[in-house]
Amino acid sequence: MNTLLNSLMTELRRGTLTLAVLSQLRTPQYGYSLVQLLEKSGIVIDQSTLYPLLRRLEKQELVTSNWDKSESRPRKYYVLSEYGLEVFLHLKKEWINHSKGLCDLLKGDEEDEFN
Repeated sequence: MNTLLNSLMTELRRGTLTLAVLSQLRTPQYGYSLVQLLEKSGIVIDQSTLYPLLRRLEKQELVTSNWDKSESRPRKYYVLSEYGLEVFLHLKKEWINHSKGLCDLLKGDEEDEFN
């Protein structure tokens, strides 16, 4: 059961990471700052997961990036594109509606020891 549970938990997390990342890119962020912002909200994401996700979002034209070379160490900043903001707002609305329904279903489960 542990293997199955771990697999299902990974699948659940993976489905929410895109929305979590998009939510934090209304203002420009570099990779490490994004990891810190997400961790403050209890969302742990490994850099080996984050950077491929950012590259995919950039390829899908949901985010844009640029290098800031003004510091001693150059940083690549990511921010939502106009299209990315539009997509994010639709996803956010869908998530809120979906999660309300799911919460109602889960609250109705009287046999759940975690209620």
